[in-house]
Amino acid sequence: MKISRKLRIHGRVQGVFFRESMRQRAEQLKVTGWVRNRSDGSVEALVQGKPFAVDAMLEWARRGPDSARVVRVEVEAADGEGDFHIFDTLSSL
Repeated sequence: MKISRKLRIHGRVQGVFFRESMRQRAEQLKVTGWVRNRSDGSVEALVQGKPFAVDAMLEWARRGPDSARVVRVEVEAADGEGDFHIFDTLSSL
């Protein structure tokens, strides 16, 4: 069974290697989806995979890479958002 979650990550999360670090962690966990910077300074992501892997990805997002300072992560169900085969870094929005 696969689940999908949309994340909005707030804090010092841009310019700190957050997106690439998230992509690498997603590959390790075999999670698919995407991540991108938002114009308000937050990072948005959609993660899809087995429940335990998505939960591990959410835990990682609450910390991020060492240079990030995550203040808050908003999470919502995103079932029906599509079926992804890789974890990709998208252009900023």
